[in-house]
Amino acid sequence: MLAKLLIANRGEVAVRIAQAAAELGIATVAVHADDDAHALHVRRADRAVALGGAGPAAYLDAARLVAIARDTGCDAVHPGYGFLAESAGFARACLAAGLRFVGPRPGVLARFGDKAAARGFAAGCDAPILPGTERATSLAEAHDVLRALGPGGAIMVKAIAGGGGRGVRAVTSPAALDEAYARCRSEAQTAFGSPEVYVERLLPRARHVEIQIVGDGRRSVALGDRECTLQRRHQKLIEIAPSPSLTPELRGAITAAARRLAEAAAYDGLGTFEFLVELDAAGAPAGWFFLEANPRLQVEHTVTEEVLGLDLVHLQLAVAGGRSLADLGLADGAAAPSGIALQARINLETMDARGAAVPAAGILTAFEPPSGAGIRVDTFGYPGYHTTTAFDSLIAKLIVHLPGHLAGHASGAARGDLADVARKATHALSRFRIEGVATNLPFLRAVLEHADVVANRITTRFVEDHAAELARRAAELAPPAPPPSAAPAPAAPRVAPQAPPGTIAIVAPMQSKVVSISAADGDPVRPGQPVAIVEAMKMEVVVTADDGGIVRGVAARPGDIVMPGDPILFLEPAELTADEARAQTAADLDAIRADLAEVQARHAVGLDAARAAAVARRHATGRRTARENIAALVDPGSFTEYGALALAAQRRRRGLDDLIANTPADGLITGLASINSALFGPAGARCMVAAYDYTVLAGTQGYMNHKKLDRMLALAHERRLPVVLFAEGGGGRPGDTDTFGNGLDVPTFVEFARLSGLVPVIGVVAGRCFAGNAALLGCCDVIIATADSSIGMGGPAMIEGGGLGSCAPDDVGPARVQAPNGVIDVLVAGEREAAHVARQYLGYFQGPIAAWDCADQRLLRRAIPENRLRAYDIRTVLRDLADTGSVLELRAAFGAGILTALIRVEGRPLGVIANNPHHLGGAIDAPAADKAARF
Repeated sequence: MLAKLLIANRGEVAVRIAQAAAELGIATVAVHADDDAHALHVRRADRAVALGGAGPAAYLDAARLVAIARDTGCDAVHPGYGFLAESAGFARACLAAGLRFVGPRPGVLARFGDKAAARGFAAGCDAPILPGTERATSLAEAHDVLRALGPGGAIMVKAIAGGGGRGVRAVTSPAALDEAYARCRSEAQTAFGSPEVYVERLLPRARHVEIQIVGDGRRSVALGDRECTLQRRHQKLIEIAPSPSLTPELRGAITAAARRLAEAAAYDGLGTFEFLVELDAAGAPAGWFFLEANPRLQVEHTVTEEVLGLDLVHLQLAVAGGRSLADLGLADGAAAPSGIALQARINLETMDARGAAVPAAGILTAFEPPSGAGIRVDTFGYPGYHTTTAFDSLIAKLIVHLPGHLAGHASGAARGDLADVARKATHALSRFRIEGVATNLPFLRAVLEHADVVANRITTRFVEDHAAELARRAAELAPPAPPPSAAPAPAAPRVAPQAPPGTIAIVAPMQSKVVSISAADGDPVRPGQPVAIVEAMKMEVVVTADDGGIVRGVAARPGDIVMPGDPILFLEPAELTADEARAQTAADLDAIRADLAEVQARHAVGLDAARAAAVARRHATGRRTARENIAALVDPGSFTEYGALALAAQRRRRGLDDLIANTPADGLITGLASINSALFGPAGARCMVAAYDYTVLAGTQGYMNHKKLDRMLALAHERRLPVVLFAEGGGGRPGDTDTFGNGLDVPTFVEFARLSGLVPVIGVVAGRCFAGNAALLGCCDVIIATADSSIGMGGPAMIEGGGLGSCAPDDVGPARVQAPNGVIDVLVAGEREAAHVARQYLGYFQGPIAAWDCADQRLLRRAIPENRLRAYDIRTVLRDLADTGSVLELRAAFGAGILTALIRVEGRPLGVIANNPHHLGGAIDAPAADKAARF
């Protein structure tokens, strides 16, 4: 069992963990930022240590947290939720320091903490997912996804790390995507320490349900379900357990999917697997999709505790201490839920008529939670507490529970359960007294008493769709202002900067911290132009100018705390002249921002021009670089590279600068391009190209380049794109270190093989091609190889290791052997000819051509002798029959009794099978039959 626990969090969850640990006899150490020194969690732990620094950044300092844990003699760290709770890096740092991490193993965190990668894992476990991306996504890729959804399509941009609705935006038009993408990245960086985002299709009508899982690393069980459909701006507001919306069949299917995911990951600890249930026009379920997994304690764990009679934090600490599910009496899962429970999140905020939260802060002059049977309050509030907008606005969670014998009293049905528990929650909220700072208590009451909520006619957009109505009702329910005797002593008046004569102020919309100001004194400003960004509750808000004019004063600086109505800029109203408007919209269009310059510089490092020594060594062998081969194959300027900044997964044994310099693109250059567009047009010429780079770790297959190729193969399958593979390389790479578990159990090979018969798949090899590279080459429809190639499923090291003696690489499977035995379809002199033949081969499958020429067709009158017993040259017949230069013979050195070729006749592509009178009198032997059958 654990002895001493560092609580690496704040607020109500830190209080909750401290309480659970105390009940188990575990000593606790709290940590706090400078602006959290008087927070309740500091007093509830046995000891408290200052982190140094202010705001969320203090709680994201993993090294400082680990150091405090070691210095204070802790043997475990509990991350809570948010901040570093889903950070695999933090978990690894804890384990490296000899500390137990109260949560899943780092490998499990990496799998599920990366929300995009978790989608791919879910799909592999037969859980349906929404169309979108499965990795960190660029702005251009996000535009591609939105465009692919067609007119009316919409996407969600979401932070890869963390949750809680931060770093999340809905985008319904391409024009709104750039700004939403930037805001999501910035919010994600602030809240979770990582700016990466992904995208998925937005479901306009859906319910949000989730399954609670606990595992011990050997098996996992489900602890019921919850419904979280009532949300505001993608942040949960009210949660219910069990879900009143799921049919037994749907509940069973979703629970089974969650268990499959957990079992496949050998899940250890608490986790929540979230799903969206799509609704049809009548409100009935029309499908369900995996949304994300949260490998941590969930904010709404409370409702599960109430209906199951379990303490989930106790379970979490017990599993971290080494106890199994059997030890905990959960080998077969938990008992059936008793009754129904509802949690309402009480936030220091008000809701406007658009459904947007306006944060509030100040001193809690009164704080009196309700009490009674079936009422629970988890909070860190107390009278006199000075709140801040630097953190999440959650101050308390009200949980109400109706036991089984009372739930459904009104109607005896699930809908009756919901109505009864909503009524109980509404009454409890009305008795929750908080004064000094505005809260959403009236808004929660307005939601819970709404007829559609009571009748369970809701979707995740309920709050947005009814925002104005709910705001009006909340205003009616708001308590009267406290009497003067209860009011706090007045604070010293704040002196706001005075507006210069003739100017108007652009003001802060809420109490917040100024992140940036994008206009300077004297700048012209257009109506609607963004002039500043402020942050409240870890969410960023863009401040725009309502009117046009000239900036005549800047009243705030980045880092300043501003109150609602405080001036940020002063603007002298003015109509911009045409020149000023043009200057404002066209200024510095050619300027390169620092972040873009950094990206360009990183891309440049991987290009041939920056790798002179490697290129020189390659040229000294008489061969071209991978990039030169791609350039010779594709139409000029058409190649769009994917994953150019990937590096070998060897950070545990090599420095980052070394990897950047020596493992560009992780040894695989891949992307989309066009081939023969001058003949077939842009649409008909699109293709996918991949080239292993022999100058990078001998063209071997590494962890990251497998991921790249997997993504491109999926794209080729989805878009029906031809594939050209330059396969030179040594197969699987043994030196990668940044993997976990079955990290190289990859879908690459099966997905590559699935393209057979779907699209043309062309393999090109020059030099050595062994093992995994050769496996992919063998799946190609056609193999074009140079005379100096050597192809084999095992390279020299494998051959020698198998006790078969030593051999030179060029003797494993040389072209002089592989061409006569039928492995090579087209044998060419060198790489230049190989690229030409690949273009020619692909052209046959791209369509007919308008311009063509041919031999004098009268030659065909004498091509076949009148005497049927006289042999003739079938290749001459074919040359005269086909358009000039259009004959491409396949496997010419194998199966001499049959000739197989692709040709054009009057521009139209055709396949030809012809027996050879000069071999066995035209009889078909076994090699010839093999050749014809494959063709």
